[in-house]
Amino acid sequence: MKRSKLFILTILIQFVFSGADAQTSYAEPYRPQIHFTPKEKWMNDPNGMVYHNGTYHLFYQYYPGATVWGPMHWGHATSTDLMHWQHQPIALYPDTLGYIFSGSAVVDKNNTSGFGKNGQIPLVAIFTHHDTTGEKKGRNDYQNQSIAYSLDNGKTWTKYAGNPVLKNPGIVDFRDPKVMWYEPQKKWVMTLATKDRITFYSAPDLKNWKKESEFGDKLGAHGGVWECPDLFPLDHNGKKTWVLIVNLNPGGPNGGSATQYFLGDFDGTTFTPSDTATRWLDYGPDEYAGITYSNTGGRKIFLGWMSNWLYADKVPTEKWRSAMTIPRDLGLKQIDNNLLVVSSPSKELTKIQSKSVALQNLNVTKPFDLSTKVGQVSIPCRIDLNMDKAADFSIVLSNDKGEEVLIGYDHNNSQYFIDRTKSGKVDFHKEFAARHVAPRFLKNSKMDMTLVVDVSSVEMFADDGLSVMTEIFFPTKPFNKISIQSADGVLIRKLNYAQLNSTMK
Repeated sequence: MKRSKLFILTILIQFVFSGADAQTSYAEPYRPQIHFTPKEKWMNDPNGMVYHNGTYHLFYQYYPGATVWGPMHWGHATSTDLMHWQHQPIALYPDTLGYIFSGSAVVDKNNTSGFGKNGQIPLVAIFTHHDTTGEKKGRNDYQNQSIAYSLDNGKTWTKYAGNPVLKNPGIVDFRDPKVMWYEPQKKWVMTLATKDRITFYSAPDLKNWKKESEFGDKLGAHGGVWECPDLFPLDHNGKKTWVLIVNLNPGGPNGGSATQYFLGDFDGTTFTPSDTATRWLDYGPDEYAGITYSNTGGRKIFLGWMSNWLYADKVPTEKWRSAMTIPRDLGLKQIDNNLLVVSSPSKELTKIQSKSVALQNLNVTKPFDLSTKVGQVSIPCRIDLNMDKAADFSIVLSNDKGEEVLIGYDHNNSQYFIDRTKSGKVDFHKEFAARHVAPRFLKNSKMDMTLVVDVSSVEMFADDGLSVMTEIFFPTKPFNKISIQSADGVLIRKLNYAQLNSTMK
């Protein structure tokens, strides 16, 4: 009996990558020190994020054969604090049904699936099988939904013999299932990206799915295909509001891929939006495919892929490609008559803080070198500042070669910005060198900003997380200076600088 080329490739990959970790130097150029990265090779979307028995599981789209996209697997890492990660063996390999595309994982505590044995609670992964043979033949039903289960806390996985559990009705893009338990009706709800809209399905047992409704064919941004959705409730002043996340590629506010969201109500069957506004969870170009962890109670922890499909396979890293964002906690904030999602660095980030210096009443009338107050700055670091009055200013990350990244606020246009036009290596894609902007939603004059800076990235959270931007960069020499500048002068009431310890081992 002849074995398929895909089967042979899978066996070879298992032989090379099982049992032994690839040699990795975390001091190599551009390797983040506080963000999750694969030991080597290609990574994109976060998948199957679930918390169980004191452990956070992060699965992710992974190709262990090259530093560019290829036959997708589910890579796997675990953490007890969302900061320090242990690489685990590959969880799911391609098979005769296809590549393993994005999806989610749940704790089936009531054993609705029947996979649990001897009191063991099963973890169940729900993912898209992508059949490349069907795709090459021009079929429109080559993406289907399948499941796998684990009875040893995610260490090993068994694919369900009855896969796929949800067959494609004839939609080219039919993928990325995000599943949750809907307690009022005692059923599982699947939020699925279906080309240019979202389709909701339900099942009592994670196996027998029925269609409930559709949403979004005429709402939101439609510059590209809809992907990687998520649906969950958030509480605001005792009232529940449902959040529907939809990732989009292309069509983001600053080019390429991005994450949009909708607010409304969900009754177990239909999502009803509260308005028709298009909102973005992150305005920077380098957060995509972001979704939240399952089984974390009322807390919603968000994680995204820190790259952009415009240039993800072209960035100048050698042994590995791409990282995840830091974990972020999501909440709601009322601004005038509008309810908005806010993002903030998860509290676990404080666990890796070391040296911290607090400054007050910093009057910047000329370029101010932060090292004159805090000593030699080091990256990674966190910077928090508060101002009584919004004004033009920039925080500048730079090196001795004159390369720089500017993060700041443009008062005349009421916009936050990140400018990486002179950040170092920028010629690998024509759209990389750019100045990107995000709107300011607050009308009062007070302003706050948090920057989380790593070797090759910055994440900005302004006005308690109402305006968020994520950017990557590649200086030819590490940034070793941080300064503040303002053409008209600016008074910073409070500024806290904290070093962040590397989480890499």
